[in-house]
Amino acid sequence: MKKDKKPKVLWLQAITCNGNTHSFLSANNNRMRLFLNSFDLIYHPSLTTDITIKEIIEKKINFDFLLVEGAISSNKEFFSISGYSPYEMLNILVKRTKYLIAVGSCASYGGLHAKFEQNSDIQGIGDSLSAENLYILKHPVVNLTGCPAHPEWIIQTLFSLKDYGKMALDEKGRPKELYYGLAHHGCTRNEYFEWKVEVKHFGLKEGCLFYEQGCRGPMTHSNCNKILWNDVSTKTRAGMPCIGCTEFDFPRENMLETKKNIGIPNEVPLEVSKRAYLSLTGVAKTFKIGRLNKKLID
Repeated sequence: MKKDKKPKVLWLQAITCNGNTHSFLSANNNRMRLFLNSFDLIYHPSLTTDITIKEIIEKKINFDFLLVEGAISSNKEFFSISGYSPYEMLNILVKRTKYLIAVGSCASYGGLHAKFEQNSDIQGIGDSLSAENLYILKHPVVNLTGCPAHPEWIIQTLFSLKDYGKMALDEKGRPKELYYGLAHHGCTRNEYFEWKVEVKHFGLKEGCLFYEQGCRGPMTHSNCNKILWNDVSTKTRAGMPCIGCTEFDFPRENMLETKKNIGIPNEVPLEVSKRAYLSLTGVAKTFKIGRLNKKLID
């Protein structure tokens, strides 16, 4: 990639609620200025651009990065873009790009839209590329999971690929540097988790959200509690459980519930055996730490 030329970025919206666009446009001013100074955003359907998607296809314009937001379907009656189904559009545009990035859980794995019973062929990008197009990219498809994806993840991925041409991915196609840890890491409620002090209801600053409120932080690969949203907060800081939106099985049923059997959670923190979890829980509950049972601010 030439240093004196801005890499071209094309943002395609398939079946989406536009949540990832809202997230991206909410990047802080400095990061957005850096992005615009370093990349040439040639097309985004929600922004004013000099060229239409139809002209890009007809003129066979090449670009460097194709960012796709939303799930893919071949059913034109269900959803179409300039007369093309999302499947057709994706497989046309992928021939013009070097890198393909799935922005959000719907583009990565189908997400919420894949649950619709009215259309059974809704899926993510990886399952929607024809065999011919799957291997023409310079780099494997990057999945930036999340509902939505954090704006910093989008910008950091673009710069990593621009400057180094590659980035390490995990078995789900997510960048390791962004998804190696868990949402649990950096959570301000970890002391409550360790001593099994549970929150009573949503919105409180005190208590752990795991056992009673269905928090998926200990099982969800994400750095949400390290790279904060809007630079200031996260779901768990605001009193909302992590719903595991960066995992491949999102959305699950009963997302705000911790399923239990005889009082024992069906799922315990990753790489912790149930026996070890129960042993630690039993010991922790023998301690009564007054400080953790008081309001943080009266």
